[in-house]
This record gives sequence, C-alpha cells and structure tokens, in this order.
Amino acid sequence: MAVRTQTGRSRGRTSSRAQAGFLPALIVWSGWFVLLAGANLATPLYAVYAAKFGFSSLVLTSIFATYAIVLVPALILFGRLSDRFGRRPVILAGLGVAFAGLVVFAFAGSAVWLYGARALQGLAVGMISGAATAALVELDPHDDRRRAAMFAGLAQAGGSAAGPLLAGVLAEWAPDPLRLPFIVGLALTVVAAVATMMLSEPPGRAREPWRIQRPRVPREILGAFARVSVTAATVWATVALYLSIVPSYAHGFLHTQNLALLAAISAIALLASFATQVVAQRRRPSPQLSQATGLGLLAAGLLALVVASPLGSLALLVAGALAAGAGHGLGFLNAQEELNDLAPAERRGEVTAAFIACIYFLVATSVIATGLLDLRFSLSVSVGAVSLVLVAFALTGAGWQLRAR
Repeated sequence: MAVRTQTGRSRGRTSSRAQAGFLPALIVWSGWFVLLAGANLATPLYAVYAAKFGFSSLVLTSIFATYAIVLVPALILFGRLSDRFGRRPVILAGLGVAFAGLVVFAFAGSAVWLYGARALQGLAVGMISGAATAALVELDPHDDRRRAAMFAGLAQAGGSAAGPLLAGVLAEWAPDPLRLPFIVGLALTVVAAVATMMLSEPPGRAREPWRIQRPRVPREILGAFARVSVTAATVWATVALYLSIVPSYAHGFLHTQNLALLAAISAIALLASFATQVVAQRRRPSPQLSQATGLGLLAAGLLALVVASPLGSLALLVAGALAAGAGHGLGFLNAQEELNDLAPAERRGEVTAAFIACIYFLVATSVIATGLLDLRFSLSVSVGAVSLVLVAFALTGAGWQLRAR
C-alpha cells in the first residue's frame, strides 16, 4: 500500500509539473511561431514590390538573402545572451526588433526600405532563436530534448507557412495589400509580447557570463558534422527558393495574378514539412536512413519544380512542393537530432552555431545565384539551374548518409 501511495504521489507531482509547464511552453512556442510568420509575410508580395519599385530578380533575391546574412552574425553575438539576462527579456527584445521590421515593411517607399526591414527581421530571429530553443527545453515537463527540438522545428516550419498564407489571402481579397498584412502581423506581435511578459524565469538556473558563441567544430566529429550539415543546408536552401523566388517563377508560367494561389504554393512545402515532422516523431528509424529518404524526396520535388515550367503544370508544381516539403521535414528533423547526439555537451553551442552558419551560407548562395542567373537568362532557366545543383547536393548527401549507416 505504501508503494502505491508513493507512486500515486509521484504521478501527481509529474502531472502537476506537466500542467504547470504547458502554458509557459505554449507562450514561447507561439511567440516563435508569430515571429517566423512575420518574417515571411512578404513572400507573396516580392513580385508586387518589384513591379512597384522597378527592381530586378537579383535585387529581389538579395533582399530576401539579407535576412540570412544578418541572422548568422546575430545568432553568434546574441546566442548566449539569454544565459546572462534570462529568456524573457531577450525574447521580448527580439519581438521588439521584429515589430520594428514590420513597421518598415508597412511603410516601405523603396527597395532600400525592404533591405532594412529584412535586416531587422534577421536580427530578431537571430536574437530569439537561442533563447526560445533553451526555454522550450527547460519548460518541457519530462525534460524530453527530442520533443523540444521537434516543437522548435514545428514553430519554424509552421510560422514560415502561416506568414505567406496570411499575406496572400489578405493581399488578394482585402484592401491595401502592401500594408494590411504587416498591420495584422504587428497586432499578433504585440499579443505575443504581452503573453511573453507573463513568463517567469525557471527557478534555480544560474546566470552565466555572456560571451560570443563562436562557430567551432571538434576535429573528432568533423566528418559526421559535415554529413549532417549537407543535409540541413540542402533542405533549407530548397525551402528558401519556395519562400523567395518560386512565387515569381510560378507567376511566369501559370500566368496568374492571384496572390493567394502564389502564396499557397510557397506555403505547401512548409505545411508538408510540418506534417512530416509530426509523423516522423512517432517513428524512429536510423537518423541516417531518414536523412537519406528525406533528401531523396527533396530531389524528386526539385525535379518536379524544374519540369513544371516547360509543361505549364500547376499539379506538378504542387506535387513538387509536397515532396520537397516532406523531404525537408524528414531531413532536417533527423539531421538536428543527430547533431545533438554528436556534439559534446560542453561544446554544443559552438557546434550548433557552426551548423546554422552552414545552413544559411547555402541559403544565401542559392537564392542570390538565382537572381544573378536571371540577369543573363530567364527566371525559368535560373530556377532550373539552381534546383539541379541542389538535386546534385541532395543525391550526394543521400549516398553519404547511406554509407554512414
């Protein structure tokens, strides 16, 4: 009887902890979701801005890439800031910077304003990412790092899908298409900030001195690090195409001005990633096999993206987005999980910073390369060329994963 009573009390304490940890974790998750949604509101509007301000695809892609170029240094500089000052103030500060970026977008008068807005958004995401990731781990009632990592991935994929969908619907069927989506984003950011003010810092966590989180990789894990980084960088570079240039690409061969449809094409890939991560969480084959499978799906999706233009096929474009998104979800979730297992606990921050730097290097390179090629060739040719390079990366990465398995 005594054993049963003790067990009952233990279960009661666990249940209470789970209930107490749910709301704070939801607040952090929702704030990150809103942040990523706001950072991608402009996705279906870039072509509209290009027509209004008269700039080329190179300018469009460089505006998008400004986000990645600013995010990595911000993550390196501010990644450990919340260890010193706490999670709540850093998340609030990041939401404040994100608010400023949305204001600049809402009142943009030239391409220069768009560069500034994207820089602020990259800074905001770089500030919040480390604090939000750490908070989700600390607030998990069962200290389940895999589940916390999945929630972080879902916030990124879900927010990145919700932003274009919201902006596309509002821009197509509501007034003031270049301002209203950002006003709605501002309102949601304020709500997220107010909710964040309710958070309290986890008890007993020591405040550590702040230091710059330099990206470094121990020599003994360098080969495995390169392998998982190829997976992560390739899947995110592919998604970056969908969030930057694919709406203009689809507009060119579908001959449609429907911004909601163009936004949906971009969002489908992220929604597929979201759903795949939820399903993959319940199945646990080897991370290498999962990454190889994800990269294979990604390659198939990219090939469909290339062929969709000469065939003028919306169905093929959607099928490609679904395959690429599923490949992204499966590949990135397992690459992140394997990275967490590879990195020594005392060097995890440095290794993660290097991992993210690799991802955004390929993101910026692929997006800007698309714009550069469009100056000499057509947009269909430039998207096709960059997509085929990413297919080569994906197939090489898949083979590497299978050999490692």
